Amino acid sequence: MGEITGRQVFAVTAGAFAVIIGVNLVMAYKAVSTFPGLEVKNSYVASQEFDRKRAAQQALGWTVAPRYEAGRLAIAVSGPEGRPAKLEGFAVQVGRTTERQHDVEPEFTYEAGHFVAPIELARGRWELRVKARAEDGTPFEQRLILTVKG
Repeated sequence: MGEITGRQVFAVTAGAFAVIIGVNLVMAYKAVSTFPGLEVKNSYVASQEFDRKRAAQQALGWTVAPRYEAGRLAIAVSGPEGRPAKLEGFAVQVGRTTERQHDVEPEFTYEAGHFVAPIELARGRWELRVKARAEDGTPFEQRLILTVKG
């Protein structure tokens, strides 16, 4: 076994730092490339409208309940008395909570008080962004988390 030289110590140290810096650059790239971006263009204006929109939605008294099994997503929207809510323009965007590149908007049909769509969801957490309009024109938006098991 030979003597450790200054060049060898420098090479090992430089190699270790190169690996650390390389991993940091890859992780930074991944973080930035999968970031969905801004939620709203002007957060001040959005904050001013938030309370008004929330109060109007709460006045509807709607409850949204998603269920997923065997490649079928069923969403029930019920009014304050527990019966199906009367609504228009029902749409749902389904995607992961951490990225937007695989978001989909399945086509829903109305069956026995539920909006139903065929969709294959892998195991894990999914975000459902529900949008609809009440008969009186009140917009309704809600984000729901759905966990698909095994």
